[in-house]
This record gives sequence, structure tokens and C-alpha cells, in this order.
Amino acid sequence: MKLLVLGGTVFVGKHIVQAALDKGHEVTMFNRGQTNADLFPGVEKLTGDRDNGLDALRGRSWDAVIDPSAYVPRIAGQSAELLRDAVERYIFVSSISVYRDFAAASIDERYPAGTLDDDSTEQVDGETYGPLKALCERVLEEKLPGRVLTVRPGLIVGPDDRTDRFTYWPWRIRQGGRTLIPGKKDKVIQIIDVRDLAEWIVRMAEQRAAGVYNAVGLGDAPLTMGGLAETAREVAGSAAEFVWIDDSFLLERNVLPFSDFPLWLPESEALHAGFYRISCEKALREGLAFRPLSRTIEDTLHWLERQGRADVPALRVGLPREREQELIEEWLRNRSQ
Repeated sequence: MKLLVLGGTVFVGKHIVQAALDKGHEVTMFNRGQTNADLFPGVEKLTGDRDNGLDALRGRSWDAVIDPSAYVPRIAGQSAELLRDAVERYIFVSSISVYRDFAAASIDERYPAGTLDDDSTEQVDGETYGPLKALCERVLEEKLPGRVLTVRPGLIVGPDDRTDRFTYWPWRIRQGGRTLIPGKKDKVIQIIDVRDLAEWIVRMAEQRAAGVYNAVGLGDAPLTMGGLAETAREVAGSAAEFVWIDDSFLLERNVLPFSDFPLWLPESEALHAGFYRISCEKALREGLAFRPLSRTIEDTLHWLERQGRADVPALRVGLPREREQELIEEWLRNRSQ
């Protein structure tokens, strides 16, 4: 197939390009040429800007365009308008953040999307990100009705993930010592390896698929925080001693979910009860598959080493070690009284 990738130089886009090349497809990348310009030296690269700088795409045609880089509906609409007669399929990487909330016990693709008070805003932040993605989905479907594949991933992890939301745990557990893990061992979480996501997107392109699909989780084998911690300890060959601390204790001490301890959502957060309960049954029926967690952890640690980040005092998220140990000491002291 001839595939056009809008972006393709970081994380999700990078792995989509690699997956397409591994399958023998002909790839064209369109981006500003400012990030990782030396990637994929044998791939055709067109230079331009998604916002009123699409001229390099004119007069060309592809079987499908894969768009992992649209966040604002006006800009998504520009590429959809220009490519409407140049591609058979438009594949858009959206997000589960489009959903109105996560209060339901199980959320599938029919769950209502979030909305904005002002649909004209183009400020992308924690409040607007999801609704803006939902508006991008809507404008793409309006421009190419019945020809859009919308993929809504959950937490994307693995090599090249610079958010450190998942990376923190393999890294921290490899450091060893007493390690604070919030919540309960059996707390279910959902993640997807970026390479599994990329390979499935390319497979769906090959099948000329359309429609909306969640892409989350580990299928029929739910992952728990306990399972993640134990697997990371085994892969890292670590002697870390896990100290599981109750949600309420941490919240009372102003410990912040997700930023201070990635992946942690307290049980008391009722509006987020379904965040790790997203249904991916539809995608599973279309072949979405997951590599072993141990391989994701191992490859993530190797990537950290190659980046020279494996031994830094802290990553972009997580509590400082001193504060972590203070909380452990207080927790253990209270438990012994």
C-alpha cells in the first residue's frame, strides 16, 4: 500500500512508520522537518505545516493517510479537505479522553463524548484535550463520511514514551530498596504497547477498515498494579521491597494521583471508576493483540539505557525519593502502633 503519515517522527507516529515499513508498504511522511529529521533515511519526506501549509500534498494520492498528530478540529479539517479525493481511507489516532467522563463501569465506543462550552477554542490542555479530539473525529467524518477509521487508545507505553507515566515503574523498581506502591495489588489498569497499537493500525489500513475502535488493555488477561510490579521486579532482577499504602493515607498527605505516582487512580475517585475499564472487545474481534508485559518492560528499560536516562535521580513524574521514604516510614510507624 501507499501510506501517508502526518508527522511520523515521535512516539506513536514513529512506530506507525516503522510498522508500515516492516510490512513492506511504501510510506510518505509529511511534517515540518524540525524533529528527528534523520529518521527513516530511505522514506520519502514532504515538508510543510498542518496549519495552512499543505501545498506539498497537492496533486498526490495514497491508499490511506494515517494521522496521529491532529489536536485541533480546524487543522484536522484542513488535511481532510485537501486529501478527500486523494486517499481512500483517513485513519485518525484519537484518544479515550474523548469520553464525557469515566463514571461507568464499562465504556464502549457508543459512550457519549465530552463537549466544550466554546467549540472555537484551540487551547489544548488537560480540560480541552479530549473534547477537541472528539471534535476532530466529527469534522473528519463530515469531510469523508464512511471512510474514516478512528482509533481511541488508552495509555500508550513502551520505548520512546517521554511522558514517563509507565516508564517510572520499571525504572523505580529497578532501583531497589523500599518502594512505595499506592492502592491495592488487585487494582486493574489498562495500557497498550505503542508497537502493538502501531502494528494493528497498519493491519486495519490493509483491511480498508472504517469505524470507531477503542484500543486499550490486555484483552482477556486483565493487568493489575500487583502484576505490573511483580513483573517489573522479575525483569529488572531487582530486590525491591514493595510497600503498599492505602489511597486515603496518601490523599490525606496531598499526594497527587498520576503526577506523584503514575497510573494511580484512587478508588474514591468515582468519576474515574471506568478509566481502566474501557471495552476493547470490538478491536479484539479485528485482531488487536498484545505482546507479553515482560517484553514491554524489558524494551522500555533498554530504551532508557540508550537514552542515557537510566540512572538519573528522577524522571519527569514521581515523588522525590526522600519524600517517598518519609511516607513509607510514617505508614509503617502508624501500622505498628
